[in-house]
Amino acid sequence: MKINPVLLVVDMQNGFCSKGGSFDKFGFNIKPYRAIIPNIRRMIDYMRGKGVPIYYSKAIREASGIDLIDKVHKIIPESRRERLEKMHLCIRDTWDSDIVDELKPEPEDYIVEKRRDSVFQDTEFELWLKALRADTIVFTGIDTYICVESTVRDAFNKGYDVILLRDCVASRNQKHHENTLEQIAEAYGLVLNSDELISMIENEELKLCFKCK
Repeated sequence: MKINPVLLVVDMQNGFCSKGGSFDKFGFNIKPYRAIIPNIRRMIDYMRGKGVPIYYSKAIREASGIDLIDKVHKIIPESRRERLEKMHLCIRDTWDSDIVDELKPEPEDYIVEKRRDSVFQDTEFELWLKALRADTIVFTGIDTYICVESTVRDAFNKGYDVILLRDCVASRNQKHHENTLEQIAEAYGLVLNSDELISMIENEELKLCFKCK
C-alpha cells in the first residue's frame, strides 16, 4: 500500500508535560504524558530519516483571554471551567507554550498553532497538508481522548487515512484512553505500536510515496 504520510505531534508542550508547567502546578498527574516522550522522539527521528514531514501542534492562548472557550460557550463541563478560572495555560510566547526540550522542532518542521481541540479547527494545517499532497496522518501526542481524538475524527471525515501509535499517545484518564484506542481501531484507522509501523515501512507493507497522488 502506497502512502504519502506526515507525522503529527499533538500538544507536547511544557504547560502540559513539564515539571513546573501549568498542569504540574495545578496538581495534575503528568507522568503519563512524560512516559511517551522517548517513543515520540524515536518516531520523529525515524520518520525524519525517511523524509516524512513532521508537524507539531501547539495549544496557544492569548494573554487577554479573548480566545478562551467561555467567550463562545455558555455550557462548559465543570472540569474545563475550573481550569479556565484557575490556570493561565500555554500563553503565547511563554515557556509554558513551548514544545518540550526533548522534542524540539527543527527549522524545517511545521508548527500549527491552535485554539481548539482539533488541529484542523481554524488553522493552516489542512492547507499545508494539501500543499504536500499528503494522504495519511500518523498520530502521536496528547491527550488521547481530547485533542488527539478530535483531530483523528476530523482527519477521517476530511478524507485522510489515520494511523495512531498507541505507545506514542497518552491521557491522564486511562479509561478514556483505552476507549479512544478501541473506537479508532473499530471505525477510523490503524492503531499500531511504533515498532509495528516501522516494520511495515521497512518491509514495504506501507510504501512511502511522497507526492504520489
